[in-house]
Amino acid sequence: MATSMMKFVALLLLALFAISMIESTQVLARGSTIFLIISLKQNNYGPGTVQPSQCKARCSTRCSKTKNHFPFCMESCMPCCKRCACVPPGFSGNKPVCPCYNNMKTHRGTPKCP
Repeated sequence: MATSMMKFVALLLLALFAISMIESTQVLARGSTIFLIISLKQNNYGPGTVQPSQCKARCSTRCSKTKNHFPFCMESCMPCCKRCACVPPGFSGNKPVCPCYNNMKTHRGTPKCP
């Protein structure tokens, strides 16, 4: 009887610990999303944040890690930047920050902007 009670208490404590870990992970995830949004606003990323004169510098940064395809990347990035007035931060990814840039497609339906 005492052994089954000890097992029950141990299982209950383990369940409470697991629940608290899940809740803290969800709070951390929401906090990091908020931090990302705040940092992007502070760094002037998002729709309409790039002047046409800034496109070359932003696209150069975006394309700088592409080794053999740098000219192609720049040729793709510049029209996207000028049309959308936005270039996502970083070397790749982060496209949801610039919806226009993210949604532009080629005539074949593939992503136009790098």
